[in-house]
Amino acid sequence: MSAILLNFCRQRLVQDSGGHHGWQTESIQRLIQADKLALIICDMWDNHWCRGAVEREAAMIPRMNAVLAAARSQGAHIIHAPSETMDFYVDHPARQRMLTIPPVEPPPDCEHANPPLPVDASDQGSDTGETTTYKAWSRQHPDVAIDVAHDLISDKGVEIYSYLHANAIEQVLIMGVHTNMCVLNRSFAIKQMVKWGVKIALVRDLTDTMYNPAMPPYVSHDEGTRLVVAYIEKFWCPSVLSADLL
Repeated sequence: MSAILLNFCRQRLVQDSGGHHGWQTESIQRLIQADKLALIICDMWDNHWCRGAVEREAAMIPRMNAVLAAARSQGAHIIHAPSETMDFYVDHPARQRMLTIPPVEPPPDCEHANPPLPVDASDQGSDTGETTTYKAWSRQHPDVAIDVAHDLISDKGVEIYSYLHANAIEQVLIMGVHTNMCVLNRSFAIKQMVKWGVKIALVRDLTDTMYNPAMPPYVSHDEGTRLVVAYIEKFWCPSVLSADLL
């Protein structure tokens, strides 16, 4: 079984020789056996009420598929997590495979600070003018490849935790959308995994935010995404680049 070298990026608050505080980026390399690595694809839906979100999601799918194929070929575990669409997958082999895993009760949540996000998405974050939200999705985007023989499908934190436990997974990577919403807050996503003591990292170039540049801090959409990624690196978990997996 092959091993994958991952470069984990974190930001830590440090004090210089003059007593001034500042954030310092730290990079740590770890070699992970591929069969002890799991990738979660978060909410890469077939549609969204925000046109800008749809466009940016479509743009990242080719790179995401390349990453999933490379990781899968080396023996990593691939978990598709398109929330609120399990009815579509009720008979799918990848969904049925997940349901064969005996449930495991996760540990009690550990306490963890939860500072406010650096971008204001109180308007729901559309940068293309939509103001009405609705459930536009019914499944994962059909262009995101699912290996029927090996992958898994779930949108439930306890199911995914049970699978990680059953397979002695040592590292989880999460990619998908949206960084400041689902990628942080779903039951299988960063905050919950951190509280359960699961080692998780964000794939920082395969994600996107819901952020409108007309809202604070009044920066470009790409800069808003960068700020949220930096927030995660500071307060929740490290990040990696997709290139580590290719």
